[in-house]
Amino acid sequence: MLSLRQTLTSRILDLEKKEVFDRYEDRIGEIINGEVYQVWRNEVLILDGEENELILPKSEAIPSDFFKKGDTVRAVVKSVEMRNHNPLIILSRTAPEFLARLFEQEVPEVFDGLITIKKIVRVPGERAKVAVESYDERIDPVGACVGMKGARIHGIVRELRNENIDVINYTKNEQLYIARALSPAKIVSMEIKPAEEVIDGKKGRVDVFLKPEEVSKAIGKGGVNIRLASQLTGYEIDVQREGIEDEDVELTEFGDEIEGWVIDELKKIGLDTARSVLEKDVAELLKRTDLEEETILEVQQILKDEFED
Repeated sequence: MLSLRQTLTSRILDLEKKEVFDRYEDRIGEIINGEVYQVWRNEVLILDGEENELILPKSEAIPSDFFKKGDTVRAVVKSVEMRNHNPLIILSRTAPEFLARLFEQEVPEVFDGLITIKKIVRVPGERAKVAVESYDERIDPVGACVGMKGARIHGIVRELRNENIDVINYTKNEQLYIARALSPAKIVSMEIKPAEEVIDGKKGRVDVFLKPEEVSKAIGKGGVNIRLASQLTGYEIDVQREGIEDEDVELTEFGDEIEGWVIDELKKIGLDTARSVLEKDVAELLKRTDLEEETILEVQQILKDEFED
């Protein structure tokens, strides 16, 4: 049977845990600073200024994050729950909210509400797209977020392990918004095909036409740029090369002779037709893809045979 002292101690501990839970539950979505106490394989234990334990799972850390004991860490409070009568406070550095809070810290106009962040999409550590809007015509929202000579955005980029951040002006003009979302590529024209209903967050499809040299910019490394542009705008985006000769052939037509993963590897760098592959020399294809020289030569020979028949 518990003594009175033990009972009181237990109640005090329970109250303290409840207090920590309540305090952090009210801070969900806020940035906190903590110190790394222990690094495990799948998570990092962080202590706040009052020695409360916070957890940063590996899945919520930027892939290039590397922490050691004593490091200071900034992260956003993602969730709070009671587990086995103890508060479990989960932090995140990959959530869009983390990037939004960083903008609030670095850009006074965002903090004051003069600039609104409409939407953020990210591939943590690689690239992010941030759509911003200002209701004050005197304020350039993109310029304010980037800062003089990039002074404001540089601090955010460093915190995110050199994640590339595209800040674009939000607009209700869907064609203009899609064109801006595909930055740094320059669009020639596009054809929007709205869906009858929104499915999986997609409002429809859009065929975007670009000059051949702009295709790889639109797609981005590993398809990251076009994927983020699709998430930002809500449209499934198909890139089309403008000015392709009639006798050119889509790579997908060679599915019986060229393995699908090889075709996908070429399409990742914007090469989606036979002539576009033949225009590149082997050295460039070796550098820009994960294909071996033997595979590249074999593919080019198959494509050459198509036009020599």
